[in-house]
Formats: sequence, C-alpha cells, structure tokens
Amino acid sequence: MPLINVYLRQGTTPEHRRLVSEAIHKSMVDVLNIPHDDQFHVFHEVTPDNFVIQPVVFGLRRSERTMFVQLAFNQRPPEQKNDLFRAIVANLRLFADVPEEDIMLVVFETARENWWAAGRVVNPDTGYDERMTEVPTRTASRPQNPS
Repeated sequence: MPLINVYLRQGTTPEHRRLVSEAIHKSMVDVLNIPHDDQFHVFHEVTPDNFVIQPVVFGLRRSERTMFVQLAFNQRPPEQKNDLFRAIVANLRLFADVPEEDIMLVVFETARENWWAAGRVVNPDTGYDERMTEVPTRTASRPQNPS
C-alpha cells in the first residue's frame, strides 16, 4: 500500500495532476509489481512563497514546474528503487511532459507491519499482499518485483 505525496507550486491543472498520478502509478505497477488498485496519491499545491528552491540545484537549472515526490512503501533492494526512479522520470516526461531536472524523488521505507487497510489480505509470514510476488529477485531480462 504505497503512499505517494506530490508537492507542486500552486496553479497546476487537474489534468496535469491526473497525468502525473498516472505516470507514477504505472511506474510502481511495472517496477514494484503493486496491484493496479493500490493507488494512494495526495497532491499538495503550495503557494510560490512556500515552495522555496534555488533556481540552480546541483548544477541544474530548475523551473517553476519543479515537483517533489515522496514515495512511502516497504523496503526494497537498491536496484529496484533505481529502476523505479528511472521509470518515474521516463513516465513523467512521457505522460505529463515534465523534464527530468524538474523532478525530485525521495523514498521513505517502513516495515510491512506499519501498514493497514481494510480488505487487504496479507500473508502474516511474508507481509505481502496475496496478489503480489513474494520473493524479490532480479533476472537478466526484467526484475521480478516484491510486493
């Protein structure tokens, strides 16, 4: 049950937020193998005076469209998180025309037992939803993703 918080400057359209949500969710379904209905995205539109970043960060120019995306989910291997970051950046460009330099991503990992949602069926031995792959492994062609 990942929880996604997206922070944007005030003034985006509902369509833009929908496309951002689609891009992030597709990435999580493809890379983390979460169920399609496991989507919890909260958008926070912040007034410009409360969204303070330097115009150049780490040597890259950032625009007024810069967004911060916080992803909270169970622990994953570093390779899988890197795959997720790459997928989110690619999908945000494709779906919502957001350039990579305007995307800031951070993951907050938490133990499986810290999540609860009515209707979710979790195997108590693994902590995975019954609809998800239980063993985090990687293959040469495509990673198999944990729940």
